[in-house]
Amino acid sequence: MLSKTSNRVALYLQDKHPLRDAIEYVKYAEERGFEAVWQAESRLVRDAITPLAAFGATSERIKLGSGVINNWTRNVGLIAATFVTLDDLAPGRVMCGIGAWWEPLASKVGVERRRPLQAMREVVTVLRRLFRMETVSYQGEFVKVREIDIDIVHGDRSPRDIPIYIGATGFKMMELAGEVADGVLLNYCVPPEYNDLALEHLEIGARRAGRSLADIDRPQLIVCSVDRDHQRAIQNSTELLTQYLAQQPHIAKASGVQQEVVDNIQSILGWPATHEQVHQAMKFVPEGLVEHITASGTPEECRAKVHEYLAKGCTCPILYPLGDDVRLMIDTFADGF
Repeated sequence: MLSKTSNRVALYLQDKHPLRDAIEYVKYAEERGFEAVWQAESRLVRDAITPLAAFGATSERIKLGSGVINNWTRNVGLIAATFVTLDDLAPGRVMCGIGAWWEPLASKVGVERRRPLQAMREVVTVLRRLFRMETVSYQGEFVKVREIDIDIVHGDRSPRDIPIYIGATGFKMMELAGEVADGVLLNYCVPPEYNDLALEHLEIGARRAGRSLADIDRPQLIVCSVDRDHQRAIQNSTELLTQYLAQQPHIAKASGVQQEVVDNIQSILGWPATHEQVHQAMKFVPEGLVEHITASGTPEECRAKVHEYLAKGCTCPILYPLGDDVRLMIDTFADGF
């Protein structure tokens, strides 16, 4: 059963804020009752693991999730060892979010993302067994391991409770998440109604594994630009959307953006985009689109928008603060819904 209310709320961080500032924001979010912090890893700018370790070392309760690492640039043994290490630092608080990455970045670093569904299935299958501290041999198309385990000599060798979330935007990946993962990390920059079809496919996958939709956690990334000044909040979100609509076509497709808007932005943005190019292209992003696919505006407006995602099956909003006052955003959602 889908709920329109929730006491769960989480923080999402990328590279917008200096890492030492991010540590303080995580500590403040923990004080204000936030459930988790999810650290992005997408562009070649900030890895997820270093910040998560910093957050874990300076907090006591808040959960720590990767949102998301990709399944191509680290082999499955390294992924498992990394998250077990994080679990040693923050026992019972670690969540492994993993995604299939995106073009053109993957090919630019020499990664050929062929058959992404099969590759993800193999990684998740082996990763789960390694988290259970099993000795694993597996000969797949992408994952080939022979008699490996997390070789702990000094320390806790008990199975680790590290839930696996698949970051999915496309509906085939959504089905796979429902079949093999503990949860799906629903993407941002999509309208609330995108969730209707996404959850249909998530349930298809869940049924393949003898599960129901209720068995799959469904946290969702949401761009959240909170400001007392409505127009300033819109401006902050427009800057982010301009870059994402040009460089991550799967998000543009899922958000229902007209191709003309994408083409106009891409005619200006290079790779990587400069700050000047982004600001030049911002004029092509309609304000109505910003309000439709982000939570941007005054505190009251942002809370109302997040409610729309909850009503569409999101179980925990993961809020990416774009405004200058991050504590204002945290305070806005500190009392739940």
